[in-house]
Amino acid sequence: MASTATFEYAVRDRAGQIVTGKIDAESTAAVAAKLKSMGYAPVKISAVRNTGLQMDLKLPKLGAKVKLKELAVFSRQFSTMINSGLSMLRALSILEEQQPNKTFSAVLTEIRLEVEAGSALSVSMARNPDIFPPLMVNMIKAGEVGGFLDKVLVQIADNYESEVKLRGKVKSAMTYPVVVLVMAIVMTIGMLLFIVPTFAGLFTSLGGELPAPTQILVNLSAFLKVAILPLIVMGVAGSIVWRRVKHRDDVRNVLDPIKLKVPIFGNLFRKIALARFCRNLGTMLSSGVPILQSLDIVADTSGNMVVAKAVRDVQESVRRGESLTEPLSKHDIFPPMVTQMLAVGEDTGALDTMLHKISDFYDQEVEATTDQLTALIEPLMIAVLGGLVGSMIVALYMPIFKIFDLIK
Repeated sequence: MASTATFEYAVRDRAGQIVTGKIDAESTAAVAAKLKSMGYAPVKISAVRNTGLQMDLKLPKLGAKVKLKELAVFSRQFSTMINSGLSMLRALSILEEQQPNKTFSAVLTEIRLEVEAGSALSVSMARNPDIFPPLMVNMIKAGEVGGFLDKVLVQIADNYESEVKLRGKVKSAMTYPVVVLVMAIVMTIGMLLFIVPTFAGLFTSLGGELPAPTQILVNLSAFLKVAILPLIVMGVAGSIVWRRVKHRDDVRNVLDPIKLKVPIFGNLFRKIALARFCRNLGTMLSSGVPILQSLDIVADTSGNMVVAKAVRDVQESVRRGESLTEPLSKHDIFPPMVTQMLAVGEDTGALDTMLHKISDFYDQEVEATTDQLTALIEPLMIAVLGGLVGSMIVALYMPIFKIFDLIK
């Protein structure tokens, strides 16, 4: 006999009221079948995990994130199944069973049950904003209304795959300098905490006045011995606070313009923002999402407040029945090439095609820029690391040159 488990459920009765409760069954499917036989329409079914004290213990946010790559794979597989003739419910059931991410699998179960109860797919997805971005929800809604959901899912997959590829390029360019920087910090702290004090004791026993570089190093070592724990606590606290405030508008209004002006990297950030803006807007327009709604969503998903403000200006211009591209020319982040190409696309009625061409161009630009940065940063970081460690060693050995004089 199959083992049973306890499930929590939320259903709608014949009067349309939500009813909740618990039931024992072998699986989620068995719970749904039993509830349907009782005349209920299942809305949500989830397993109850109990300990010996009948408590459901969870580690908050642990493994609860659904990555962009997982959404791309989900969209691609979903499209293939629907295009092959499978029903939406059957496709969702297969995707739910083969999904390795438990959080994503549970959400797909909820969506399947809601769709089975008569809810639209886009409406069910919109109830999980932490999993499905507004761009994806609105595109699926347009595909449902227009009857081309499989094509929309392919466009979503292409969009997210391009975004994942773009992020991968940026991460690969940043990995080397970050690793070298961390190594430099760890080596510096290690020398100040363990090596410098040994030399400081030797210098003190010999007497005499230390050279200025050596004295600075000894003072830093003494300070770090006292301040290392408070600095670690401040670093951890600062990282926690930063994670909470980095997405706030007031913080981004200050930092995003600065990011675009940073030497070397500012140009890269600009190209990434332009590629993301053009790709997202082109994908939504080609999927049939109304332009005002598309601009509203793209402004929120641009990743840069400078681009978001420009898109808001465009939105107001379009709402008044004016040109799409004229407001963009007033913002420095959009080069003349972009505004002119968009103007041509607007005049010819091929704006979505032109947006995709621009995004492809800037994707290539980002790839070329990251390759150049990697080639430039590697020797610079080696020089910085060597200079830092070498200067500390020289500062430590400068007094040794006077040891014989001190002994005499």
